[in-house]
Amino acid sequence: MENKFKESLLDKNTLSVTWELVPGRGANEKAQEVAITSAEQAAKGGRVHALTITDNPGGNPAILADNLGMEILNLGIEPLVHFTCKDKNRNQMESQLYALDRANVRNLLVMTGDYPVSGFQGRPKPVFDLDPINTLQLISEMNKGLEIQGMKGPIFQKPSDFFAGAAVSPFKAAEAEQMVQYYKMKKKIAGGAQFLVCQLGYDARKFHEVLQFLKVNNYDIPVVGNIYILPFGAARIMNQNQLPGCVVTDKLLAELDAEKGAPDKGVGARMLRAAKMYAIMKGMGFAGVHIGGHNIKYEQVEYIIDQGEDLSKNWQDYIREFDYPQPNGFYYFEKDEKTGLNTDRPANRANLPLDAPVNLGYSMMRNMHALMFTPNKKLFPVMRSFYHAAEGKKKREKRLHALEHIAKVVMLDCKDCGDCAMLDIAYLCPMSQCPKNQRNGACGGSFNGWCEVYPNEKKCIWVRAYARLKKYGEEANIDVPPVPPANWDLYQTSSWSNFYLGKDHSAPILGIKRPESKVPQTKK
Repeated sequence: MENKFKESLLDKNTLSVTWELVPGRGANEKAQEVAITSAEQAAKGGRVHALTITDNPGGNPAILADNLGMEILNLGIEPLVHFTCKDKNRNQMESQLYALDRANVRNLLVMTGDYPVSGFQGRPKPVFDLDPINTLQLISEMNKGLEIQGMKGPIFQKPSDFFAGAAVSPFKAAEAEQMVQYYKMKKKIAGGAQFLVCQLGYDARKFHEVLQFLKVNNYDIPVVGNIYILPFGAARIMNQNQLPGCVVTDKLLAELDAEKGAPDKGVGARMLRAAKMYAIMKGMGFAGVHIGGHNIKYEQVEYIIDQGEDLSKNWQDYIREFDYPQPNGFYYFEKDEKTGLNTDRPANRANLPLDAPVNLGYSMMRNMHALMFTPNKKLFPVMRSFYHAAEGKKKREKRLHALEHIAKVVMLDCKDCGDCAMLDIAYLCPMSQCPKNQRNGACGGSFNGWCEVYPNEKKCIWVRAYARLKKYGEEANIDVPPVPPANWDLYQTSSWSNFYLGKDHSAPILGIKRPESKVPQTKK
């Protein structure tokens, strides 16, 4: 079957258009009927290449996006299903992907997802078993024909045909926040992302920055710009950081406040703003645009397309209207004063202040790592032999594990997952200190360096990790291949033993092999 969304996004002569539907909670409520009616109009209109369907947005329960995607596909238009990691473990994800594949729902936007906030009789338990990178790796393997172990050897399933993309936010104010977003974006591409969709923001330099970053780093991947038709009420919520990842500055909020006093309550102004964003994104070279907004009608989507196409002839004239920098905001590139956008010269980050404090404990951990945890150096061979000698001796293993656990709980708030990722995150534990357990980089919800779930209380651990590494000129240590998900076979076992004996995820990364068997060979 042809995939019109995929074809439009890969066609250099077409600006692909997606329209976001938010069906909400319930099965047969008004929200679902409105979504289907909108889908019918879009299918008949022929101007929209795909309809995106949200997955429990805001961390609240809603109808499963998959089912509406199947209905929409039957109407003759491609669905783009949001596929988030917050509510499902890896087996449930795989099951969901099988169902989507069987129904020919192929377009996926893979995201971490908002932290769950409400549900039946209280806040639901967050899952976050796989992150978007691990999920993209699973999808890539399914597209090749997933290999599973059978009784008589490997079995390969029939290849799927998913077209999966990932999200990225260029709208971060702090250097550390922005850099870890770009490092994670590279991991998403390595994991199999076939397109990228930008988070919500209104700064033209930041639109351009993500394209420029990809170009400078020799990535050829289609990028979809985000156009949210912004009323004052939604803008005020975003300005107060109540919708994580969405950036509306004080300057933009003031303009919207003035616009709502017009006879049409600002509708005309925000529609024209959206059309200008369409024009700018087309002019910059985005492969597509994603149109969203509360209670948006299909006629308004057509207006944005028609007006945006007309304005795109002079798109550079509107750049100055989208000058919404964040206070002391970081930009990856130096500014091009002539265009108001970016040059291809990265800004000098060396002398910028750290975005999080670095305490003495980190220096101590570095010294401890160099002494004990660097393969084949100093005490590593001794510790490896020590744990190898204890292997299989239950009482000795238990005592060693208890001593390790006490030390790591006191120093590092260890959760005893047994598959330790602290070596990957500058000795910060993602299982205890990141609410979303992110092992490959920050989610998109942080704001000014603060964690999405604990704003103004806890710094994002990836911001802290970047600051720690930058102090020693090692921030590029984050720019590494994807880290595997936690192996729950190792839960509540000794992470030191698993590390030294080549059982955890570090083994293939660091080249740590399992020791040879202690059982002596029988002489013939």
